Amino acid sequence: MQKTCTGAANIWEKWFTRTPLRWPLPLGAVHNQRSLVALDNLVDFIVTCITHPQAANQTFLVSDGQDLSTTELVRGMALAAGVPARLLPVPVWALQAGATLLGKGDAVQRLCGNLQVDMSKARSLLGWVPLVSVEDGLRRAMGVGHPSVTLFP
Repeated sequence: MQKTCTGAANIWEKWFTRTPLRWPLPLGAVHNQRSLVALDNLVDFIVTCITHPQAANQTFLVSDGQDLSTTELVRGMALAAGVPARLLPVPVWALQAGATLLGKGDAVQRLCGNLQVDMSKARSLLGWVPLVSVEDGLRRAMGVGHPSVTLFP
């Protein structure tokens, strides 16, 4: 069975729209920074690398150009899905302590830690800029297209 982005989006759609009680997530106080890349941006960047002569034998990091916290990401996904974001402001240290007791400390570190990339080399060497904003990328990933809603004011 092949997994697709649509499949991943369906998981989030079910969480935000079909979970009977719509359980709150304890992610309302996570102030990390995460770099994301929309599928459209990744494909465009790969095409740029294939066609640009200066991309040969180079290694690039790519993102949408706007880093988000886990809290902002979940809020943006909920807005894109048209449902309220139910986030509890649990401090990261409390999440880490609880997860460590359950043997899941690494999962909290991956979820709440920073993961940023510097895409300046792609911009300067190839002149590449993301085609799709973080907002539009989230809308597309969630399978909705409500551009009238601003996800990140």
